[in-house]
Amino acid sequence: MSGVIILTVIVFVLVALSLKERVRHRLARDKDWSVIGESRASPLTLALTNLIGVAGGIYLTLVVLVTFLELQLPARVQVGSLTIEPLAAVSFGFSIVQPYFYRLIDTWRRI
Repeated sequence: MSGVIILTVIVFVLVALSLKERVRHRLARDKDWSVIGESRASPLTLALTNLIGVAGGIYLTLVVLVTFLELQLPARVQVGSLTIEPLAAVSFGFSIVQPYFYRLIDTWRRI
């Protein structure tokens, strides 16, 4: 049971760090956030929407790839007392790491 709690805390920390990086990237790109009188979504909601959208896109791509290649993957994987779908976990993991790849590419372009 404590393994599930530790894994859950780690996932929440990784998601929070990913959201923080997405907000930083969005604020660096959009300089006109302080416009008064307009109804706009906050950078955090935009980052969360982007995280879920990227995870969904990666998931659909992986499902199509696995179907096309006719790979036999288990429907569920047991991690301690937690049961997860492997493609969903991989797509969520890639979407968490994605903003750091953007930062790496931005750094590489400046060199």
